[in-house]
Amino acid sequence: MPKTILLLGRKGIVVEDAKSKIDMPELIILGGTCLEDVRKAFANNARIDYVFSGAGIDLDARLEIVREIFTLSETTTVHLKDGGSGPQGFLPFVKGVLSGLE
Repeated sequence: MPKTILLLGRKGIVVEDAKSKIDMPELIILGGTCLEDVRKAFANNARIDYVFSGAGIDLDARLEIVREIFTLSETTTVHLKDGGSGPQGFLPFVKGVLSGLE
């Protein structure tokens, strides 16, 4: 059964770039930039297994997103990227976590 991941970032271009560079056909990869995108993703998908959040999203918004995810699902894990590595660190962060899940 394929796993579904949701990539979240402040800028859609960072998320789209990461989506295009993750070569794991067994994954369904969704993207978003805000709380409303998270709500839509969960409403449109039976299950989201992993959420990855970039640090570019405002801290208060990130916390609200995490709260919403844990309200909507008891099985989704959330992975929060550090702020120090910048937007260029998003893809290595996601790939690093995904490689650890294999």
